[in-house]
Amino acid sequence: MTSGCGITGIDHTLIGVRDLEAARSVWSRLGFTVTPRGRHIGWGTGNYCIMLDSGYIELLGIIDAAQFTNNLDKFLEQREGLMGIAFATDDAVACHAQLAGAGLHPDGPKDLARLLELPDGDVMPSFKLVFLPPEETPSIRAFVCYHLTPDLVRQPEWQWHANGATALISTTVVCDDPVATAFGYLPIFGPERLKVLDGVTIVNCGFGTLRFVTPENLAMLHPGLDDLPSYPPPWMAAMKLEVQDRARCVNHLQAAGIDFFQTNESCLIHPRDANGLILELVGR
Repeated sequence: MTSGCGITGIDHTLIGVRDLEAARSVWSRLGFTVTPRGRHIGWGTGNYCIMLDSGYIELLGIIDAAQFTNNLDKFLEQREGLMGIAFATDDAVACHAQLAGAGLHPDGPKDLARLLELPDGDVMPSFKLVFLPPEETPSIRAFVCYHLTPDLVRQPEWQWHANGATALISTTVVCDDPVATAFGYLPIFGPERLKVLDGVTIVNCGFGTLRFVTPENLAMLHPGLDDLPSYPPPWMAAMKLEVQDRARCVNHLQAAGIDFFQTNESCLIHPRDANGLILELVGR
């Protein structure tokens, strides 16, 4: 599939957490292999990552509140959970040019690096980031990420997970008008990437999709989960991952004592057990 303005898909999701070490334990218990800790150079934030065969998850927390946190502190005053996504690109400079050519207002590419604390010594993964103003990625905090050192963050032993997770499929965003919100992505992805279904509007990002729903339809997508959180729209509510074998996933969750609701296709985990987000694990 051709890319949208140089964007090839969803690179990773960002999950804001109040206690980074506690979050590492939560996601390890859910069956994920969590990387060693990273720290953003010049910022007060650190992370643990969950590397999948396609896409990855970033658990993001504050290590030094006296330093720049890129508004993570303000987000965490309200809640934990999904707070943004990074789109992927194979060429940050070309992506910037294509976004500008589509009438958008990208900023960058800008350099970012972090220290990754490995047993044999720290290494420094680095990235180039392209930013868009909030109104050009409706209802989502988003940026574009190009990996300069992918081998440092995609080590094979980090991509094996006890629950069998392999790929980031989608994120779900609650908003007042899903159709109008999704249409805001037309300049990036074009009309062929948008699909309006009963209760949900989908934007295909290449690998990975954005799903937009009303507050009323959030529960419809996640049957069996009661007492779901509710925040003023827009907010990011859920993340769907693919697992190799649903039976293997079920066995792990049961052995770990994780509460979940099983459908014909997936295991649904309540936000109280996944740092504020609905986690859907889908497999055959």
